[in-house]
Amino acid sequence: MPVTAPARIGPYRVERLLGTGSFATVWLGHDPALDCPVAIKVLAENWSHDLRVRERFLDEARLLRRLAHERLVPVHAVGELPDGRPYAVLAWADGGSLRDRLARGPLPVSDAVALLDQIAAGVAVLHRHGVVHRDLTPGNILFRSRPRAGSGSGSGAGGEQVLVADLGLAKALAVSSGLTAPAGTPGYMAPEQDDPRAVVDTRADVFGLGRLALRLLGDAPADPVGPPPAGPPSAGPPPGHPGASPAPPPRLRDGVPAEVAAVLHRATALRPADRYPDAAAFRAALARAVAAASGGAHPDRPRPRVDRSPAPPQRTGRRFVTAGAGLLAFAALATTSGDAGPGRPGQPHAMTAVSGPITVTLPAGWRATGTGWAGQYGDDGDLEPALVISPDPGRWATDPRVPGAFVGLSPSLARRTTPQGYLAERPHADCVAAPVRRTRQGAADWVVAAFTCPSGRPLIVEAAGLAPGRAGLLYAQVVPPEGGGDGFVDALLGGVRLG
Repeated sequence: MPVTAPARIGPYRVERLLGTGSFATVWLGHDPALDCPVAIKVLAENWSHDLRVRERFLDEARLLRRLAHERLVPVHAVGELPDGRPYAVLAWADGGSLRDRLARGPLPVSDAVALLDQIAAGVAVLHRHGVVHRDLTPGNILFRSRPRAGSGSGSGAGGEQVLVADLGLAKALAVSSGLTAPAGTPGYMAPEQDDPRAVVDTRADVFGLGRLALRLLGDAPADPVGPPPAGPPSAGPPPGHPGASPAPPPRLRDGVPAEVAAVLHRATALRPADRYPDAAAFRAALARAVAAASGGAHPDRPRPRVDRSPAPPQRTGRRFVTAGAGLLAFAALATTSGDAGPGRPGQPHAMTAVSGPITVTLPAGWRATGTGWAGQYGDDGDLEPALVISPDPGRWATDPRVPGAFVGLSPSLARRTTPQGYLAERPHADCVAAPVRRTRQGAADWVVAAFTCPSGRPLIVEAAGLAPGRAGLLYAQVVPPEGGGDGFVDALLGGVRLG
């Protein structure tokens, strides 16, 4: 179904659609104050009521605004539509994306190596500020005409700036919760990003840079699929394990210097410890390799390839989590029953809300509303059961002063992950994490992660557990009322029952 263009978004006139994704739509607009074109990124309607998705959307804009670097996409402003959806106003990348350019054919080797240097410089900016991008793909590398005011160090050939974009998966390294989020794009994400127990740091972006390089300089015309193979099934431990077999050298185009190929081989090592420590180290190694390879020879002059072995086969039987996948959306259609009670969750005679097999005892004055767990479908094709409860459910998603909670049950999630693994997909970038704790309440043994945040909602609690009898994974996101803490959260979790 085509997307209907709005006439205006805030004060900006909408010109045309630039693109759509799983979580946002991007429009080309006109800024009347600056008299220039802008890109307006709007959160998708089906995700608008999810606090996690809204927070991640706004985190990206805040992060880009805070860093304000010429190698990163500039953010002019943020706003909110009448329906409560946030939007971010970004500089328009009039030169399109690297994905667009590669679709027209391969770049000359010398141009590709120079571009790789510029991309690494942009990622190095993030690393200097303690941020890991975690989703470096051709679609996230943009080109913008250089401003007339000056060239700037972020400018590439042809009067363009090379910009790193789409930080929706980026996570401040300083935020340590003991949980990591397996997220990224298959073919570009590091092996450890698919392991909820692994630590994801700057070396994951080094792997992403190496895989971008393979797309720019490799023999294969299409995007790489999965990490380089670790050898035949009998080779031993899985990729990323200390005993795993090393990946074979990458297969590159004629004209790629052997010294550059060696840098890419190290960057795409399966073990993080075998890679360069960060993007700055990768960039320095690339520069040394180019200098060593030049020796008076032009980079495009044919040189021996490092390896002529068959191209890596497509990996199968492995679960990949695509960019942003697994983020919940919700709305819950609930019926209420019972008598009004004293107001603590779990107390006898309190009001209850029901969705499918889930029954939740409501705190005093709280209500339930919605239509099920948006984006989560059961084997029957119907939405999996969920509830949104709050003193004012309609305002909970948009007003940080309103407490509330989301409670959902998903058999499908229980088949693909664990409670701790599911919470690992939900880091809160600018918040301080309390130690993860476990508690037995009501229907499950819960894993609970609490985050104290400097803006917006001061406290957000994520909890997950396995329902009895393998009924599914129970998930709760709680914003307690002022003064509410672990006691309130535990009482609410204790009021979650399965019928």
